[in-house]
Amino acid sequence: MPWLKSILLPGIAVGLPYAAVVMRMMRSSLLEVLNEPYMRTARAKGVSDRTSLYKHALQNALIPVVTVAGIQLALVLVGSVTVEIVFGIQGLGRLLVDSMLDRNYPVTQAVILLVAGVMVFTNLAVDLAYTVLDPRIGYGGGQGA
Repeated sequence: MPWLKSILLPGIAVGLPYAAVVMRMMRSSLLEVLNEPYMRTARAKGVSDRTSLYKHALQNALIPVVTVAGIQLALVLVGSVTVEIVFGIQGLGRLLVDSMLDRNYPVTQAVILLVAGVMVFTNLAVDLAYTVLDPRIGYGGGQGA
């Protein structure tokens, strides 16, 4: 598996800093939710720790984490340009830089349009994930709209 060896270091270089941000956000969000009154009530009612953690705490703690993870995807796309150049990988970032240096405007526009499209669909996926995580959040036609 020589391909695995060739993507291991670039993958760590791109993913590790962003994973750390998401992990810190998850930790702080989970600690905040665990101190909420409804969690103390669940413990007082005798709900098991595992059930209260997975059913109540994790579901509510994931909402801000999903937001941060969606933003992190944009930063991964931007950060991958540098990693592709440093590690000599032929990818979308290198194509963008090379097309700008060659003044190849149609290719530059196409790559930027592709990245923008990925960002729009990522934001859509984040918004749809909200409705899965918290059923109280809805995007249907409501009153007053």
